[in-house]
Amino acid sequence: MQNVNEQNRPAYYAIIPSEVRYCEELKYPERLLYGEITALAGKEGYCFATNKYFAELYHVIPGTISRWISHLETLGFVKVEIIKDERNQIIERRIYINDTHREFIPYTYKQNRQYPYEQDKQYTISRNAQYNNINNRIDRFFNYIIKKEKQNSEKLTQDEEIQFKRLLEKIEFNYTEEIIKIFTEENVEKLKIIIYALKELFLSSKRQLTTRATREELMFVYDNCKNKQIEYEGTEKEINNFFEYYYTSLIKDLEKV
Repeated sequence: MQNVNEQNRPAYYAIIPSEVRYCEELKYPERLLYGEITALAGKEGYCFATNKYFAELYHVIPGTISRWISHLETLGFVKVEIIKDERNQIIERRIYINDTHREFIPYTYKQNRQYPYEQDKQYTISRNAQYNNINNRIDRFFNYIIKKEKQNSEKLTQDEEIQFKRLLEKIEFNYTEEIIKIFTEENVEKLKIIIYALKELFLSSKRQLTTRATREELMFVYDNCKNKQIEYEGTEKEINNFFEYYYTSLIKDLEKV
């Protein structure tokens, strides 16, 4: 019979490049932890597993995991991003693989999102995995907000959820599941992306921009981004991550208002 850890272990390949395998500054468990991070990053686009998760996996205390990750970051093998809410409380930690170790990169894509440490950097994230990750999160959140499914995948507090639903009502995006059934597939996809973008904006340091958002503006920016995606397809400007493109375009548009 499998225990909890065995059931939760990712069924993905771990990759440990030679720079990590033979780094004398790293302890052997740290090298193994690096491999675990690559497996999780390959699945989700980044690793968000907690110290507690790793501690239970490798039978150590969370503080030990924290030191291992800090050491990996100090040596430049990973980069850590801390996500905070508007109250400056930590809500998530994201661990990215630093892809300066080019020998093991099967696929790369251009990441245009600005992170605290760098911009326009190549990350070792499978394009399909990255797409699947954001699409799955968009779907789960849409099902939770609109279809009333129980899983609060984005971990909104009760107060945040109430405020966000008020925002959707204000801009007339508070559709019911019954109404959604008569929508075309294209319009459902549009609604999913707009709602998720609003959620990201609502939880960000730019929340004030949601007060400027109107139904017309949200849809106008979406349609314009879709037209650009079609126009740029097959060119150097090809838009590989539509959500990121829409979200960034929306912020720029709302900042002009």
